[in-house]
Amino acid sequence: MHKQRAEEIAQAPDMKYVTYNGQQVYIQHVDQQTARVFPLDNPETEFDAQLTKLIEK
Repeated sequence: MHKQRAEEIAQAPDMKYVTYNGQQVYIQHVDQQTARVFPLDNPETEFDAQLTKLIEK
């Protein structure tokens, strides 16, 4: 995913379907080449994900 699109999704008022390694995640904020995300089924588990591995469905 491109950085600009990840930023748009993070700021969007509605939920977008984004996956990381096959798991649906929520994008909290975006840095240069990573995004801070958490799995929707486990919001306590935040981690940094490579933007290139985020996929919008």
